[in-house]
Amino acid sequence: MALMFPRLARNFARNGYYPTDETTLERTLQALAPSPTGKIRIFDPCAGEGVALAETAHALGRDRVETYAVEYDQERANHCKTLLDRVLHSDLMDTMISRQAFGLLWLNPPYGDLVADHAGASQYQGNGRRRLEKMFYQRALPLLQYRGIMVLIIPHYVLDDELCGWLCNHFTELRIYNATDPTFKQVVIFGIRIRRQDLARPQEVKYVRARLQAIGAGTLSAEALPTSWPWEPYRVLPASTDLEHFYRISLEPEQLCDEVKRLRGMWPDFTLHFGQIGAQPRPPVRELSRWHLALALAAGAISGVVTSKTGRVLVLKGDTYKDKVRKTEFTEDQDGNVSEVRILTDRFVPIIRAWDMTPGSTNFGKVITISSSADSQTGLVEPEALPAPNQAPRMIFEPGRLVMTQSVHYLVEHGHLDPSPYLRRHFSGDWGELPEEDCNSNKRALTTGERLFSSYNVDAGDETRLWIITEADRSCTTVLLPSDY
Repeated sequence: MALMFPRLARNFARNGYYPTDETTLERTLQALAPSPTGKIRIFDPCAGEGVALAETAHALGRDRVETYAVEYDQERANHCKTLLDRVLHSDLMDTMISRQAFGLLWLNPPYGDLVADHAGASQYQGNGRRRLEKMFYQRALPLLQYRGIMVLIIPHYVLDDELCGWLCNHFTELRIYNATDPTFKQVVIFGIRIRRQDLARPQEVKYVRARLQAIGAGTLSAEALPTSWPWEPYRVLPASTDLEHFYRISLEPEQLCDEVKRLRGMWPDFTLHFGQIGAQPRPPVRELSRWHLALALAAGAISGVVTSKTGRVLVLKGDTYKDKVRKTEFTEDQDGNVSEVRILTDRFVPIIRAWDMTPGSTNFGKVITISSSADSQTGLVEPEALPAPNQAPRMIFEPGRLVMTQSVHYLVEHGHLDPSPYLRRHFSGDWGELPEEDCNSNKRALTTGERLFSSYNVDAGDETRLWIITEADRSCTTVLLPSDY
């Protein structure tokens, strides 16, 4: 089983590429086992020639495994396509891939420091040493399903305090071993992804983190990969969701050419849409009511720049969310017993955000919100008459720039989460579901200038907790999930 083919040997260590040696791969695969039933989906975001993932698929049972990979180098990507099911010739940072879609993440990322002009440097979020390994870990982690298995192969010296903290917060049953080939000082780390609230006892996490830090610092050497795996193998679970997205965002000229040839032209349906003769024209559409106009704007069906009769110029962007209207009814039977019935009715609420670009206006550049009110018959309310929940909260500190992590952005885009009410609570000093000592720490931080932290219970799909953090210098407020920390 050769991991490097002779004609590709010159690619060795190019673009930070260090393939897994044969013995390390064989011993690593002994630690993995397939689930009893179901189709398994595995992923390698830096696949090289694809040999490591192909051997993993054969070890798990090739007929039950779907293999997915991303490779930056064109020659290696072409060879990948001969071994794996689906391969993208792309930078991982330039892809759109469904979250929590894979049961196994084989992550042997490129090695090296991020420099200031690196194309992907903006993708890295952290305060520690800026490394390619850490950037690829951040990008690939959300793609692994919960209870999925990660195999991480990196140089031991990359395990700084920051990366050790991430691993201990995101994974359980962590085990670390030295690779059999010492050339690149690699370690192999196994783990099972879990949610933050399912972590082991703090003392156990503290011990594992200290051991990883010691190995990273070089004060402790990890054990060599065992020739025969002595533990219960890591079970690779079947796919739990559909793979909705797996494609490259931008196209190289060669890829665009291939797409044009595949479609047989830029407009394959040109004659269908433009070759109709004698077709009766459609009648013009009817004028929209103010309510339908609001819904169309909020749903994104129409958008752009509008000018009112008074000359006000607004740049519009719409959205909608579903609200619950609660109603309680009481009934009394013949014996005088009173029963209570609670009725929840869905109500779709349009939210239109507008950027005031009226020339010479005192509100030039101000972002305003136009929303429907429960008692309005027209469905459109001017910004000055917004209901109280949509008005700006009474802020007791400067929040700075508002940002959210990719995980929160995904929930917001898919309608699973509206962070606005939680931001209002945070800005007004309602710190959510925190212990009393943490609330007192926030109160002191308002006067001492320290970091502010809030935690709220939410119902957003699989997520049950939302965090909001305002930095000590009040330059930035971040909305994140515990798993992002």
